[in-house]
Amino acid sequence: MRPKLYVETSIVGYLASRPSRDVLTASHQKLTEKWWKNRRSDFELFCSEPVMVEAATGDEKEAAKRLSLLDGLTVLELSTNALALAEKLLKRKALPARAEIDAYHLAIAAVNKLNYLLTWNCRHLANASMQKIIERVCKKAGYDCPVICTPEQLTEGP
Repeated sequence: MRPKLYVETSIVGYLASRPSRDVLTASHQKLTEKWWKNRRSDFELFCSEPVMVEAATGDEKEAAKRLSLLDGLTVLELSTNALALAEKLLKRKALPARAEIDAYHLAIAAVNKLNYLLTWNCRHLANASMQKIIERVCKKAGYDCPVICTPEQLTEGP
């Protein structure tokens, strides 16, 4: 059975955007493309209603590219359990109030028992300094926290 992985919006954003002139962003784009090409088939991929909404915003052509990348992924809903966990993550300051959408991503992945949450959001999600409190809040609410990681961290298989 393949591990279950939540594809957060920044992943399809990097895949669909034009190559960046910024060295770090360009590197992240290349790593994401490599992961998408070589590793995605090793996982059962999921996204969510909030990912679909975020992916659909902005320039029509760019949004269409992002949405086409999500085609075929199982779309998870923002259930009442996920909403309750997101509220706890925000209330207990595991994530800042301005990161409400990130709380939704994390809560949906945790409530649905996904193994990984793949993201380039290193400010709020893939942030080692916030990991312990995120895990504590999830555990106290009765959920295991998915492994929150970037494509770079998930390049090699078992």
